Amino acid sequence: MKKKFLAVIIMITVLAMTLTGCSASDDINVGEEDAEDAVTAENGKSGEAAANEESKGDAGTVALTVWGEEDTLSMLSGMIESFQEHYANDAKFDIALVAQPDAETKGKLLSDVHNGADVFSFPDDQLTALTAAGALVPVPNADEICKANLEEAAEAATLNDTLYAYPMTADNGYFLYYDKKYFTEEDVKSLERILEVAVAAGKKFSMEFSSGWYTYAFFGNTGLEFGINDDGITNYCNWNTTEGKIKGTDIAQALLDITASPAFLNQPDGDFPQSIKNGSVIAGISGVWNAVAVKEAWGDDYGAVKLPTYTCAGQKIQMSSFTGYKMMGVNAYSKQQEWALKLADWLTNEENQTIRFKERNQGPSNINAAASDEVRKVPAIQAVIDQSQYGSLQRVGNDYWEAFMEFAEVILKGNPKKLKLQEIMDNLVAQVTSSAVE
Repeated sequence: MKKKFLAVIIMITVLAMTLTGCSASDDINVGEEDAEDAVTAENGKSGEAAANEESKGDAGTVALTVWGEEDTLSMLSGMIESFQEHYANDAKFDIALVAQPDAETKGKLLSDVHNGADVFSFPDDQLTALTAAGALVPVPNADEICKANLEEAAEAATLNDTLYAYPMTADNGYFLYYDKKYFTEEDVKSLERILEVAVAAGKKFSMEFSSGWYTYAFFGNTGLEFGINDDGITNYCNWNTTEGKIKGTDIAQALLDITASPAFLNQPDGDFPQSIKNGSVIAGISGVWNAVAVKEAWGDDYGAVKLPTYTCAGQKIQMSSFTGYKMMGVNAYSKQQEWALKLADWLTNEENQTIRFKERNQGPSNINAAASDEVRKVPAIQAVIDQSQYGSLQRVGNDYWEAFMEFAEVILKGNPKKLKLQEIMDNLVAQVTSSAVE
């Protein structure tokens, strides 16, 4: 499941939040002060007393609600059953499993956090808003969880040195698919060469250039700066710089050259499977969610690798990407925090991440699970892992997405108004960095 849009739905006064590493200690209080106070008010008892009561086998039935993607409910049901069997001597459980799209978790939860799920899955780009709202319980065994998972996945679940969720998958990024009937391993190292081969074959190279999620690939490794400000809403960006080895106008010219190729096809990522099925597209940028369709279309000729380089100002630039991770969080307003934390931990452990891979082809964030021979044999998962070293976490403010749609239109049409390239880049940066309240 993809995540392309970060919509900040709350206006808050928020402490400066910067992405950092895992907490250096497991000794983390369960919940931030505001969340803990709210839980205390809800339950009429201290968090410690509630935990003690919850841990007793005779404390009554432990009722929990879990949100998950609809197509994972059958798999999650099996994981929950094994959890209940494991703790059968400690408590009686009543665990409800409810379909909820990960992309909409933040909005659903923050609209009524008191009645939200106890445990829920969500993509990493929702972490800042959920944490700022005091909706997440910090992970109590942070050191253990960090050591068990890929460093990048743990970082994606961390803010201000505190781990706020349990890493679950490490495959929500993009890379290059290609048909081996047309390309050699050397061909797919360069975007220019890919386009040359496609032109000669009368075929297409595909990517969703109109989306800033994908087009970020041309900006991320240029040495220029971009990111979200401490307010969690607005962006900083210098993609219009007139100094340095790579200038803003260099990128604009490179993109005009690339998109002018008769082999370049801008299309929604959702159209990619049909395009490879009908044979019109022989290479393209997408993610693991299309791996099954690619395998069906190309069979043994199915290839997947990190993104290629592209030429900018006479230099070979390794294309970047937004990397993405999914995780399990626990509601700070849960009346069963101790058991909710145990369940979230269970649903994301090595065994269950291995099950996710086998049943849903999801790339594990758990180090041991990701290192298995079975995972290494899947080209798409290996490609997204290889590409991750050249990627960045998606941390963007509101105005980024719309700004990129307008920028892409100008580029794709070949700059029809003949604007100066500096003006094109100035316009892009002005929109990307604009204030949400202007």
